Amino acid sequence: MSDSVLATNKAVGMQAFRYVPTTMKAVVKHRFGPGAELRTVPVPQVRSREILVKVQATSICGTDVHIYTWDAWSAARIKPPMIFGHEFAGEVVVVGSEVTDVKLGDYVSAETHVVCGTCSQCRTGFKHFCKNTAILGVDIPGAFAEYVVLPAKNAWKNDRSISPEVASVQEPLGNAVHTALAGELIGNTVAVIGCGPIGVLSIGVAKAAGASAIYAIDINDYRLGLATAMGANAVFNGKNVDPVAEIKKLTGGDGVDVVFEMSGNPQAIRQGFEMMRNGGRYSMLGIPAEPMTLDIANAIVFKGATVQGITGRKMFDTWYKTAALLSSGKLDITPVITHRFSLEEFEKGFDLMLSGNCGKVILVP
Repeated sequence: MSDSVLATNKAVGMQAFRYVPTTMKAVVKHRFGPGAELRTVPVPQVRSREILVKVQATSICGTDVHIYTWDAWSAARIKPPMIFGHEFAGEVVVVGSEVTDVKLGDYVSAETHVVCGTCSQCRTGFKHFCKNTAILGVDIPGAFAEYVVLPAKNAWKNDRSISPEVASVQEPLGNAVHTALAGELIGNTVAVIGCGPIGVLSIGVAKAAGASAIYAIDINDYRLGLATAMGANAVFNGKNVDPVAEIKKLTGGDGVDVVFEMSGNPQAIRQGFEMMRNGGRYSMLGIPAEPMTLDIANAIVFKGATVQGITGRKMFDTWYKTAALLSSGKLDITPVITHRFSLEEFEKGFDLMLSGNCGKVILVP
């Protein structure tokens, strides 16, 4: 390790390290507005309860696309310059002096929600609802870089049989696992509305969990192809057919037992309630861009529907389930990983994400 980096880390306390340069390449949200830049920046400093990870693979998330295009949410939340990106896998190369449960050389990913641990939600077992959450790559420097710092308590140790590409996708896969396993699936019929990466991942989870039939709805034929590859029994392009009518035909007029709403599209949300049977479960991960109207009486009350808002993952309950599904061989998510680029080619990755003609896009530093 160079003298400058070694001195920096000695100042905060460091129990173990491997050679780390003083600078690194990183994709930076450099200004208030669309786009990003590849920059050479200092390697982040490690405090006593943190670790430094050498990134082996990082994947682009829908949140990263919002930051890249600079929508209203990003403009209100992000404070440039900021290294963004939060889905990754890599090797621990520096360990803070007070860290006891993570070691040099560990192969890790990260729970990206850094919670306070003291609010009422954290203290009652609902850390994923922490009102003081800071998010990696949103509020604190992220993983579109050669190195990333995170609190040691947020590290997840990966099974070394899982490739860095797959391990980097565990964070969004956790969203799919949390959505799917929020209720009974064995023997149930499922409709997945919105076949972005999390939507198609949820198809694989539902299949592994014993769903009897899975129907996928989107308006992008490429992503419907991914849905088929992940095990959907039937797919419907909402631009060409009425998905409600088609699903009613396949379910004897009753509708599906469970709906995973992944699109955030108001029309699709309303259709989801129409295609759900009386007494069904409706799990919502998709986020409408604006407030919307819904006939609550007929969609929810008279149907006796169970409606669940899904945010993030349960910390760390969902991670254990996700890791178990991957290591057991019951869930293969490689069909969802469709493109790979170097970190320098990040713009190609974002162009693909914006086109919709991809699954998960991996960047390799």
